[in-house]
Amino acid sequence: MSVFKSVCVFCGSQPGARPEYAQAARELGRWLAQHSIELVFGGGHVGLMGEVSDAALAAGGRVVGIIPEHLRWAEPPSRTLTELHVVDSMHTRKRMMAERADAFVVLPGGYGTFEETFEMVTWLQLQLQAKPVGIVNVEGYYDHLLRFLRHAADDGFIRPQHWDLLIVESSISLLLARLALHAEQMQRAHPQRGSTGQS
Repeated sequence: MSVFKSVCVFCGSQPGARPEYAQAARELGRWLAQHSIELVFGGGHVGLMGEVSDAALAAGGRVVGIIPEHLRWAEPPSRTLTELHVVDSMHTRKRMMAERADAFVVLPGGYGTFEETFEMVTWLQLQLQAKPVGIVNVEGYYDHLLRFLRHAADDGFIRPQHWDLLIVESSISLLLARLALHAEQMQRAHPQRGSTGQS
């Protein structure tokens, strides 16, 4: 049985150039549903967001969409979501996504996906939250970013003890297993740490 009741997925509002990206999103959605883990995501029925949510719903899973009012018409949500929350801002959306999830999984995406991911990693670094963050590195999509992060670490801007805050795997099942182990270790080490921080 998974230690997670819910997982927040950050991913692109575009499908990307390779069919493997959408395939991975569908695989993740099905995996979460099959393991009775609620999917929390950005709400839009577009790009990889639509793929992961549709797959989870089709497999009988619970899906919670959280979308700011100004994106409701540009990225219209599916009408079949288990829950849909329309909020006032991007900040409120991120805070609510963080509160509703036990872990964060990142698929390919653009600026928004990067920003959401690194805010959660920063909260981990600052000990404002204790929920693990992991990347599904589909077809090496994040290879260049990971090399840059290594460069930042080598040049003294990421401390050695923070290097493993971002967990990376190409396999969805292996990533979720590592995230679960990481969550258990963090809970044992910091049982009183707050679950989420503030932007």
